[in-house]
Parts: sequence; structure tokens; C-alpha cells
Amino acid sequence: MSPGLNDLIFAFNALEQFRKRAISPHHERFIFPFLCGSYFAYRKIDVKRIVAIAHAVSKDNPSYLDVGCGYGDFLEKIRQYLPNAEGMEKSADIFFKLKKYKPDYIKIGDAYNGIEKRYDVIFVGWMEPGVDYRDKIAEKTDVIVTTLDQGLSLAAEFEGHDFKKVASWLTPSWEDINTEITNKYYSSMTEGLRRSLHELRGAHNLWYIYSKPNYVESVRKGLKSHISQENKGNNNGYEFEKVLDESGYKYLENFNIGNKNHLLWDIVFDT
Repeated sequence: MSPGLNDLIFAFNALEQFRKRAISPHHERFIFPFLCGSYFAYRKIDVKRIVAIAHAVSKDNPSYLDVGCGYGDFLEKIRQYLPNAEGMEKSADIFFKLKKYKPDYIKIGDAYNGIEKRYDVIFVGWMEPGVDYRDKIAEKTDVIVTTLDQGLSLAAEFEGHDFKKVASWLTPSWEDINTEITNKYYSSMTEGLRRSLHELRGAHNLWYIYSKPNYVESVRKGLKSHISQENKGNNNGYEFEKVLDESGYKYLENFNIGNKNHLLWDIVFDT
């Protein structure tokens, strides 16, 4: 359910109070993700991977739609590489009732009622629990990128809609980062207790890349070609990525889920 106006006003007021005592200007994007960031943690490498996928579908000027883009934090990063990228957000209140600027590239609309045109790539970063518009998205693109949060976003898998999963990777959940920041900088708990709680982290976010059969090989090759450049270590990230590193979520850091080890941001290609 989209936040009501009273909820938004309360959150904005809390944000203003937080800014008066914030240890870092980058903490707010993880403590107030709806207002200042996104409900998934990302690095510049995530942005560049998606851009590479888009160019694998259409080399010259790929079209791109971010469904449920909110204020457009992630979309804004994508537009630095794909300047014609668009967003769709169903809640007009988050802009107009709070007198917050809405850029022209974000359209007010609900994907459940249909998407007007086709796009080379559609990104689904958020799908509300109990809402399923996968069929509407599947009709309007050949390539879909989703983020599936362990505890928040649901119904983000598209194998049953004539798509094949091409690749996936694991990133930390904003919830674990939020907890780590709050415990370390904004609580009075002891260091020993904080470290013991740190070991209990377990939430995570899965990025899935889906394609219709006609683009599977192109997407796979485009992503692998990009990864060869990424592995050369030329990965200057955003300033806020320091918060991820300090919270114990470095690039390719080992992460344990259910007694199985994973490497954060390590791409796994499906056969």
C-alpha cells in the first residue's frame, strides 16, 4: 500500500530532525529509503550492468521503463547513461501534495492498468505485496530486470510468462544496512552486542535478469562482455557506497545464507 499523506508528512518531519544529528549525509538514504534512496541497495556497478543489458537489446538508443520508481533515485542514475529512460509511479500524492518536484520523465500511472508502449527493458524494483501485474509487464518488453527483496517485494519472477532467467546476483538488503548503521552510530549499545547482532544479518536482495528467447544470447553476451571490463577493477562508485563498505557489505564479500556461502555482486549465469 502506498504511504498516505499523513505518513509522508510524519516521515519528512522525522527526516528533518534526523539531519540535525546525522553522522554522515549518506546515512539518510538507508534509514529513510522511500524519501532519500530506494528499497534496494545498489552500487554504480548495478547501474552499469543494466545499461549494458539495455545496449545488448538495442545498441543505439534503448528504451527503458522503471515501474514503481518512486521519486526516481535509481532512475536518475540510469538516465546518466540512458537519457531517454522513463519512470512510472502510481502515487501522485508523493509529489503534488508535498509540493515536491516531479520530472517530466516520471509518469503518474499504474502498471496494473496497462503500460502504453513497448520498451527494450523494463525494470521492476518494487511490487507491493498482494499486487501482481507481471502479465502487463511481460506484454510490453522482451527483457525484464527485477529486484526481489527477501521480506518486501513479491511476485517478481517471470519464468511462467514465457521468459527465461539469464543471470542473477545477490546484494544486501537495505534493512540490514539500516540496522547496522542505527546500531553503530545512533544507539548506546555496546560494541560487543553490536558485533553479535551483526552476525545475525540475513536479509538479502536478488537481482534477476529475464529475457524472451529471442534475446537470451544477446543479453548473456552483452553482460559477460561488460563483466570482463568490470573485473579489471575500474569501478569507481558513488560516494554513498562507503556506507555499504563500512557496514560489512563490500563488493564480492562473502555472505552466508542458510549455511551456504555467496559472494555479493557475483553474477551467476543460468544455463
